[in-house]
Amino acid sequence: MAFIQINRPTIPKVNVANLKNQRFAKRAILVLVCGLVGFGGGLLGAQVNNGDLAKTISAQKQQYVSSEGQLIAQIAKDVGPSVVSIEAQSQTSVQDIFGFSFPRQQTGAGTGFIVSASGIIVTNRHVVPAGTTDVSVTLSSGTKFTNVEVIGRTSQSSSLDVAFLKINDLKGEKLTPVTLGDSSKMQVGNRVIAIGNALGQFQNTVTSGIISGYGRDVTATDQTGFNAETLSDLFQTDAAINLGNSGGPLVNVSGEVIGINTAVAGGAQNIGFAIPINDIKGLIDGVLASGELKQPYLGVRYVSLTDDLAYQYNLPVNRGAYIAPSDQASVLPGGPADKAGLKEKDIIIKVNNITIDDKTNLSSALSRFRVGDSVKLTVIRAGKTMTLNATLEAAPSQ
Repeated sequence: MAFIQINRPTIPKVNVANLKNQRFAKRAILVLVCGLVGFGGGLLGAQVNNGDLAKTISAQKQQYVSSEGQLIAQIAKDVGPSVVSIEAQSQTSVQDIFGFSFPRQQTGAGTGFIVSASGIIVTNRHVVPAGTTDVSVTLSSGTKFTNVEVIGRTSQSSSLDVAFLKINDLKGEKLTPVTLGDSSKMQVGNRVIAIGNALGQFQNTVTSGIISGYGRDVTATDQTGFNAETLSDLFQTDAAINLGNSGGPLVNVSGEVIGINTAVAGGAQNIGFAIPINDIKGLIDGVLASGELKQPYLGVRYVSLTDDLAYQYNLPVNRGAYIAPSDQASVLPGGPADKAGLKEKDIIIKVNNITIDDKTNLSSALSRFRVGDSVKLTVIRAGKTMTLNATLEAAPSQ
């Protein structure tokens, strides 16, 4: 801070010019003093205000954390009754050191969620794999159901790891179905909550995180490193997905299910994957309508285009489903695609109004429809855009 000396040791001579100069000097000094006093007061006030501001920011942070915690707690409370723990027993055959085979009973645990008050449950295919002999379901309240059947599961070759269960005897219990959201509206950075039967403890646990990616393709295996399956068009999330969470819901901040927790990256920290719920809405609608799982089928072998593949094949677009030449038939004879007039080297860029891109591949788009639905395919053939109509049929078992 500057110090101003206003007392003089001598008295100057007085004349008009000096008087004017003195008056000007006094005014200048007065203005300067006022300015410095104001600056000092402002600096002091700023220090006080900065302290108050820090306290305010801290309080706001605490309030935000508290509010977010309350939101997650409320979502868990609202959605929790619709989330179930699943125990599945399966029969397998193992060999001893002498090459003799003998049966072996295995027990696994996973998660599912209720989609109908009649007792229909969605879970992962690998939670109730082929060979499953007995399934039980436990509600968050602790009520256990043992009369449970596997309605159906997608084929092992399907990129959708999905199965449906049915509780045959509800014991008078009233079930609460989940609310399905629109997974196409999710963006990277959106907050999500994962709910499930972590570690097979038969009670719901809750983790939270964000959508950190979409359109991910992964090859998943079980804990033994075998039974590999290729999964595509997945959400990536950093919400912790632990053992036992498979088949559970991934929920948005509105409490709507936008995904099915499916896999976790074993060599990374908190990288999990979930199937977007839009990809199986057609399957859900079909099961609720008929009580059977029928996966819609077009009958083409294709590759999902990227910039590199489009360059490699010298194609006019870099996104879409390219029916690439293959040693096997690219358009399966007698299938829906064949009947619709699709040909090798066609590029499918839309199914109805669904664009085939890095967010949605052809299989995911088709899974939004039911068997018997007629869909309009937008196709590029030899550089020209055309539309073809196809009626979806039930996918063969193999």
